[in-house]
Parts: sequence; C-alpha cells; structure tokens
Amino acid sequence: MNAVPAVSVTKVCRLYGARAALDDVTFTVPAGEIFALLGPNGGGKSTLFKILSTLIPPTSGDIQIFGEDLRHHPEAVRNRIGVVFQSPSLDPKLTVTENLTCHGYLYGLSKAVLRERMEALLARMGISDRGRDMVSTLSGGLQRRVELAKALLHRPELLLLDEPSTGLDPGARREFNDYLHRLREQANVTIVLTTHIMEEAERCDRVGILHQGKLVALDTPEALKAQVGGDVVAIRAQNVVEFRDKFIRRFSCVPTMVDGLLRIERPRGHEFVRELVDAFPADIQSVTFGKPTLEDVFVHQTGHQFWSETTESELSA
Repeated sequence: MNAVPAVSVTKVCRLYGARAALDDVTFTVPAGEIFALLGPNGGGKSTLFKILSTLIPPTSGDIQIFGEDLRHHPEAVRNRIGVVFQSPSLDPKLTVTENLTCHGYLYGLSKAVLRERMEALLARMGISDRGRDMVSTLSGGLQRRVELAKALLHRPELLLLDEPSTGLDPGARREFNDYLHRLREQANVTIVLTTHIMEEAERCDRVGILHQGKLVALDTPEALKAQVGGDVVAIRAQNVVEFRDKFIRRFSCVPTMVDGLLRIERPRGHEFVRELVDAFPADIQSVTFGKPTLEDVFVHQTGHQFWSETTESELSA
C-alpha cells in the first residue's frame, strides 16, 4: 500500500456568493481504498467532485492527489485521475470502439497501445463482443461499463465516479459495483465515488457523510451504524406534539421528530416496543423498529431526514 494518501483534503471551503457549498472539509483516502461520499442533494457531494476532478477550484483549503497539489498543478493531477460523470459522456451515434478510440487519442495514445488497452478493458468489463455495437443500443448498465473502460484507458491511479448508479435498476447497480471491486483488486486503482444510494455506500470500505457542506461523519459502514446506539424505533401518533410530551414524561428521554414521526434509539428495540404500546395503546397509530442503517446514521448526526434537504443547485444559485 502506498504510504502517500491517494487523496488528502484539508480545510476545503467552496463559496457561492455568501453561501458555503463546502465548509472546512477535511479527510484522507489511502491508496487502494473504495471511498464513498454519501449525502442528499445539496450536501456538497457534486461540488467536492468537481473540485477533485479539477473542474472548479476551492475557495480555500488544500487538496493533494498522490502528493500533487491540485490547486497549483492541476495538469499533473489530471494525468493521474480517471473521471466518470453522472451525465453520460458517450456519443450514442458512435460504436463502443469509436468512443474509446476518440478518448484514447485525446490522451495521446498510439494506435497500437490504444488497441491493446481497448481489447484488455473490454474483456475485463465483459463486453468484448459489443465493440462494434452503437452505444445507443446498449442497456444502461452496459453503457456504464463502457464509461468505466473509457476512464481507465490512460491507466489512472485514482478513479472518480459521480453518482455512478443513477438510472440503473437494482440488478445493474449490484453488477456495476461488483466490477468496481474487481477493478480495485486487479488494477490496484483507488476509487472515490459520490452517491445518495445507501446500498452503494454500504459496499465501500469507508463512508464520509456530507450535510450542508460539512463532513458530519467518517468511518467504515459498520462503525458508523454502531454509533447509533441501538435499534431505531419510529412512532406515528394521532397528535404527535401532544404525544411527544407524554412520551418524555413517561420515559424521561427526548425523541427526535423527523417527518412527522418520533424517532428514538434504544437497545433491544422489540422489548421497548411492547412497553411503549402497553403504555399508550390509544395514542399510537403505528410503531416500527429495526437495526440502524446509514440513513439512520445521517438522522443521528444531523437531526434531519435524508431526503428533505435543499438541492445543491439552489446553493449555487
């Protein structure tokens, strides 16, 4: 494993007018890791992705990619990264091979080297038989594989992926994530991806959770869920405000109100549910409990529902 981090982000801020899309963000990604930036729209994921891919500069702070200073030497960084954007970047009127050829020539690859790398990458992605097919005839999952092959043509050390599973059905999403893990093992590529999909983040080595431009949590998925402190119990009541006061008096603890539900974290949640229903049989409409998820981690850290955030386009307006 490389002693120099693949990515080092230190006190990075990005302002749009007076509003901060990123606020004092700091983290590192070791070489060889699959790292997810998880958050709702408006959390700062897309802004950070644009900065890491050298599309926009940070307002302040430092970023290094394998020791290269991104702010002062972006051209050196670009040779070491591969980028897959959320919006498709393939020409649907060209074949798979034609798309890859155009991209390879942009990186100055010779015809012989380009042919060799295309054959190897298409084989690795399991699409050797689709090279002559028009991109427009491929499924969304296959197009994503072609995007990945294109980003790897110049053999980058770091692969940046912006919402890579957007638009894919669950089966294609799992298949694409399997390819990412194989790629990490076979080519020792470091992978940093942004996502709002919980199951995609769950499969990464570590997850950084962004909320309103701040990094509010960072650890392995299991370690993050362990921070929640028990089962998550969600209560729907006829009069939630009145019931909340009754709940506090009865159990001497304060639940969090999220999207009209009262939420509390308790060990042995199934036992607490029985106690709760026995105490308030006439007030409770429904009650559920379950093991913590990354969405529960987000609520635990922020007090906000994951899907009710301001969009990032509004932040940058």
